[in-house]
Amino acid sequence: MARYVDTYLEQLIDAERFALYRTFCQFADKEIAPRMVGWERAHMLIPDDALAAMATLGLFGLTVDESYGGQGGTHRDLLLMGLALGYHAQSVAITPGAASSLGTKPLQLYGTDAQKRAHLPDLAAGRRMFVFGLSEPGRGSDAGNPQTRAVRTLGGKWRITGEKCWSTNARWASHVWCMR
Repeated sequence: MARYVDTYLEQLIDAERFALYRTFCQFADKEIAPRMVGWERAHMLIPDDALAAMATLGLFGLTVDESYGGQGGTHRDLLLMGLALGYHAQSVAITPGAASSLGTKPLQLYGTDAQKRAHLPDLAAGRRMFVFGLSEPGRGSDAGNPQTRAVRTLGGKWRITGEKCWSTNARWASHVWCMR
């Protein structure tokens, strides 16, 4: 189904990127739109089979380098995916979007080679997700001034004080990033 925005978008991006966007749109029209109202009425999170379909399309690895099993795309590709899925439901669009930008990106930017080899292939394939534990009760989302702390103890373990809430994709997370 053509969207009103497509007329303008097609003039702004190259043909290859527009074709990628249309692929995302077709996926959303077929896999998300027919089921979204039912999920909302049932107060459901996105079902595992829908996440698996997103993973099969490569949505969780859009910006991950091909050497780690991703698509090697750009943040523009991530934006186009968000536009296409968000047409039907922003809550669906944010799932792979947050997994990529808030979950995977810190590892891509700051992880060691060993950490990247250990985690990026599963993250790109959508088999696992990292999330960013940002919001705190009574404080909101202040990444520059968190109250939650992780402190290494004398025994080499970690002691966490504070509390996090509302982390997008926490239901499926294998790891949580927190500001220290």
